Amino acid sequence: MKDLIKKFSELSIEDVPLVGGKNASLGEMYNELSSEGVQVPNGFATTSEAFWLFLKENDLEENLKQLMQQLDHENYTNLSETGKKARETIMNARLPEELAKAIVAAYNELGDQKDVQVAVRSSATAEDLPQASFAGQHESYLNISGKEALLQAVQKCYASLYTDRAIKYREDQGFKHSEVALSVGVQKMVRSDRGCSGVGFTIEPESGFKDVIHLSGVWGLGENIVQGTVNPDEFFIFKPTLQKDKQAIIQKKLGRKEKTMVYAASNGHSSTVNIETEASKQDQYVLNDEEVLTLGRWALLIEQHYGKAMDIEWAKDGISNELFITQARPETVHHALKEELQFEYRLKDKGEILVKGNAIGSKIAVGTARILESPREADKLQEGDILITETTSPDWDPILKRVAGVITDRGGRTSHAAIVARELGVPAVVGTYFATQNISDGETVTVSCAEGKTGMVYKGSLEYEKLELDFDQIKLPETEAKLILSDPEMAFQLSFYPNNGVGLLRMEFIITHMVKVHPMSLIKFNELEDAETRKRIEELTAAYERKEDYFIDQLSQGIASMAAAFYPKEVIVRMSDFKTNEYANLIGGTQFEPKEENPMLGFRGASRYYSDLYKDGFALECRAIQRVRDEMGLENVKVMIPFCRTIEEGKKVVEIMAENGLKQGDKGLEVYVMVEIPSNVILLEEFAEIFDGFSIGSNDLTQLTLGIDRDSQMMGSLFDENDAAAKKMISMAIEKAKKAEKKIGLCGQAPSDFPDFASFLVNEGISSISFNPDALLNGINNINRAEENRKVET
Repeated sequence: MKDLIKKFSELSIEDVPLVGGKNASLGEMYNELSSEGVQVPNGFATTSEAFWLFLKENDLEENLKQLMQQLDHENYTNLSETGKKARETIMNARLPEELAKAIVAAYNELGDQKDVQVAVRSSATAEDLPQASFAGQHESYLNISGKEALLQAVQKCYASLYTDRAIKYREDQGFKHSEVALSVGVQKMVRSDRGCSGVGFTIEPESGFKDVIHLSGVWGLGENIVQGTVNPDEFFIFKPTLQKDKQAIIQKKLGRKEKTMVYAASNGHSSTVNIETEASKQDQYVLNDEEVLTLGRWALLIEQHYGKAMDIEWAKDGISNELFITQARPETVHHALKEELQFEYRLKDKGEILVKGNAIGSKIAVGTARILESPREADKLQEGDILITETTSPDWDPILKRVAGVITDRGGRTSHAAIVARELGVPAVVGTYFATQNISDGETVTVSCAEGKTGMVYKGSLEYEKLELDFDQIKLPETEAKLILSDPEMAFQLSFYPNNGVGLLRMEFIITHMVKVHPMSLIKFNELEDAETRKRIEELTAAYERKEDYFIDQLSQGIASMAAAFYPKEVIVRMSDFKTNEYANLIGGTQFEPKEENPMLGFRGASRYYSDLYKDGFALECRAIQRVRDEMGLENVKVMIPFCRTIEEGKKVVEIMAENGLKQGDKGLEVYVMVEIPSNVILLEEFAEIFDGFSIGSNDLTQLTLGIDRDSQMMGSLFDENDAAAKKMISMAIEKAKKAEKKIGLCGQAPSDFPDFASFLVNEGISSISFNPDALLNGINNINRAEENRKVET
């Protein structure tokens, strides 16, 4: 007798030909990972044998084969008509009595003879293979209860083998229609309609960075994520510190989650309705930190079990409050890419921004904007157009291959539009909210996903360049080559570049773009005089009990993203180095900042950290670093003090850091100091007794050596890092640091712009040179050339 039904307990990943990738994976996890704590709802699956029996007993094989032969394989003009006929042919047939009895018997056993609620999902026998995801091509039916409703749902799943999108997908992938069978998985229902649900990747989905798990979630059923109906919450978990039982959530992003999909009044059949999410739940994360970490551990176990990056679906039952994994399949975008070969896109100029959203991929595309309300308007779309729409679903798949880019009003990084754009390799900007309003049909636009996680849509056609970077051909020099970074959104992508870590992480960018608020206006919120400022801060800190926690949380997330991207290489974080006029631009800043004639030489750097005007704000910076190192486990973070004028000032700063949880030497914490004032060079031996290392800030050191304001237009022509006096200062600093046996690096543009400057630094024996990302590769070439020349000379 043929196997028509298989319980999950009888399945393994070897059974893909029998029950398809989805059901084989569920069986594998149910049997192999349940003992590890991974919860998978129990169930059973109809087999491919059952599907072939259904076709045979109803004489459907020849009918379906003829229908597929009639398909217009060139332009697919009759795709909709052909698919409809195929589905009707299947729905007009009857399930074999033998199969129906087997399904009912398995259902009764699953529910202990009660009509339990189940999810009924399609699983094609060619589905969820690494080279073909089939995600969303076939139908699923949720909240099914009762035998008749279940049998009808099974037949509907069979019919969904011939949805328009599934037919087109098989055509594109080269699968023969007559050789693909459909298995139906029947699984105990997780009541996520009363809880939450979402998806996850065991790889960062945009860059392919392997050490991060990315989860996203919404209230209610997960269909809102797939359809891109709402912008979900996002969570990034760092695998190496998760394995050390640290608080490994390095980044969280609160989504709007305006809608919650729930079941309509139950009649035994699948029926859903999208309701407005109450305001308090929109401002609340769908998962608490412990739940995020639990899902992270499960995702890691699943990845380790399969030995590859995985794409998972999860759900939380709102009745029992239990978490479950409801699906897992291989990740299909990054698995075959060569890490060493990267393509970098760069805009030559920027223009008027029409909308912003989540950047999918890292490419740039220029094309004609075409606004469509539904796939039925496909005739308006020409090859190479930029599709603008509210959201997409799998029904869009047959036409998406024509587009050069996708822009949607709604949706997150795991929405259908995002997933398909990644698979097609086209840039997408999703969740813009206003694309269909702000962009005119027929106008030329530039879609840029090359500026971090925020995608930009510019008006008109902007010039850009595409660079092929083969990192396999680049040899790192003996002198360490590091990066100068500021934007956490670029961290994962830049981690693939050849580097020895981060020599300078500028904290100011994170404070300006992620925190936005002056720390003292959080600490002294009740003393704020401006009502509008109070309102803005209330809005930003709504999710926090203490206003100060907002600053610590946002700053720590930005730093942690950088530290994780380059772990275990060192990441040297410079404490804040705003000038008073720059601090004043932060929300609430004007009330707490003095007005200065020359902020460049005024109340900046180390002198702020122990001053009554700012020391409480500095304490928040220290606590953010402490959280990154101690709680998150990213001990590769080191700290650097800017603009430290005197020896006494250096001692005070080290003391106040220790008082705020950053004790030098504790868990390997090193504290560096910038060399940017002549006093740092003159007294470098004394500074070396306080600090663990040095970094030359060549811009400030040059301006203070030559007495030139580097921001002065009138004096700009005299500002030159190659000046003999400036180079003498650098030479002295390197010599003294080497005698003190302390590391010393330099952060600046000159070594990449001028080969002679790189040679000068190498010959002086500098420990490291840090570059802006766009100058790194040129800088490495200059260092390598200098080192080769030095070997020849000696």
